Amino acid sequence: MSNSIIQSNASPTITTELLPAGGLDPDRFDWQEVWYPVHYVEDLDKTQPTRFTLLEKDLVLWWDNNAHIWRAFLDQCPHRLAPLSEGRINEDGLLECPYHGWTFSGTGKCDRIPQQVAGGKAEISQRACVTSFPTTVKQGMLFVYPGTAENASKTQVPIVDILEEESAGWVCLNTFRDIPYDALTLMENVLDSSHIPYTHHRTVGNRANVAPVELEVVESGKWGFKGIWEEGPRKGTLGKQYTTFIAPGLMWHDLTSKQFGRTLTVVYATPIRKGECRLFAIFPFKFAAKLPGIFLKLTPRWYSHIGQNRVLEDDQIFLHHQERYLAARGGSENFTKAFYLPTKADLFVFQLRSWVNQYSIDPFPGKSFSPPLPKEELLDRYHSHTKKCASCRGALANLQKLRMGVAGLTVLVWGLLPLLMFVDDQQNIFTVGFLSLVVVGGAGIWFGLGRLEKRFYQGRLIPPRNLPDNG
Repeated sequence: MSNSIIQSNASPTITTELLPAGGLDPDRFDWQEVWYPVHYVEDLDKTQPTRFTLLEKDLVLWWDNNAHIWRAFLDQCPHRLAPLSEGRINEDGLLECPYHGWTFSGTGKCDRIPQQVAGGKAEISQRACVTSFPTTVKQGMLFVYPGTAENASKTQVPIVDILEEESAGWVCLNTFRDIPYDALTLMENVLDSSHIPYTHHRTVGNRANVAPVELEVVESGKWGFKGIWEEGPRKGTLGKQYTTFIAPGLMWHDLTSKQFGRTLTVVYATPIRKGECRLFAIFPFKFAAKLPGIFLKLTPRWYSHIGQNRVLEDDQIFLHHQERYLAARGGSENFTKAFYLPTKADLFVFQLRSWVNQYSIDPFPGKSFSPPLPKEELLDRYHSHTKKCASCRGALANLQKLRMGVAGLTVLVWGLLPLLMFVDDQQNIFTVGFLSLVVVGGAGIWFGLGRLEKRFYQGRLIPPRNLPDNG
């Protein structure tokens, strides 16, 4: 039988006994006893199961139409261990195994075994049930609790409390991507604001804005830490920046400026396996004027994802190698010798690595990094984002249809031109000229759409920061 319970889409019922994320041991952080985001709900398909790997556990996510909630099961049928994510949600709203048709209700109990004789009761055995995990939906994300199920309702879901307390007026963009480096490497990177002018030059940064970065940690513990950058980015022109790290995989920067109003940069890092995590990024804006918010709302989600993927690729290659170099020098336990951190710009990095050493065991004990991947694989967008994103997947399909339509129309007009060439008529000359322009324009549109299509599949080998000044 299932050894866990499933929570509803509403917030889990909170009892009087609250548990800290990471378990009760004050000296040790248990990576299993945490709520993790696994998907934006808007990117999930209620008609079919979705596979996701969390802390090396293969899960199947599916919509239970009978209870009207999202479910998370271990992606293994108890019969012959076939992945349930390759199956379907049948006519009765049950999850059906693709191998022999065993079906399971939302609680994980086996509902039927088609192969048994009439009157058989093998499905009532505990061995016929699927392991299920608690789930909840918060701030548009599906969260899963991989640890002891009884602790789920007592453990706080890691969300950005500011968005709950001051819900009115926010305009939010979001994205996600499966990243080829560890969740902790991602956290270390996004906590470090000082890299932005250099790494993200020509995307979201500018080398001209480089200045000393004096960071301060004002509060810390097993739960994470809070810090302040008193001057703030762009040489102080944007105001003070507050940073919060909620262990083990959530952080946000909070900035209020006269020019742009209040902006947050929120990043979740959900560990998949050694050397791989899923990044969730949320960018809430609260503008003083209405017009910027209107423009943001009108921006297609898929279009903003293309730009955000480009920003993520600014870091992707060197972070993939950096964590392997750190592992070769003794890992996080030896970070003070492996890293040279002479300025306060690295204070949040130091604080994160100190947290790891003080509280955290290795989430993947005994596992080592795979050999480094080639650049082309590190810059793959299709498998790491596009095919898993409802907005980008739909936009790509529409773009391909449009491109085929343009090609068909262009070829048709091109085929008519020779026939019109032999008609000696003044009006026909103008018709031929017009159709020639249609052919040229159609070819240009076809090539332009092709270039846009490639941006759903692959990032640029040369990052914008490394292009020539006139490039």
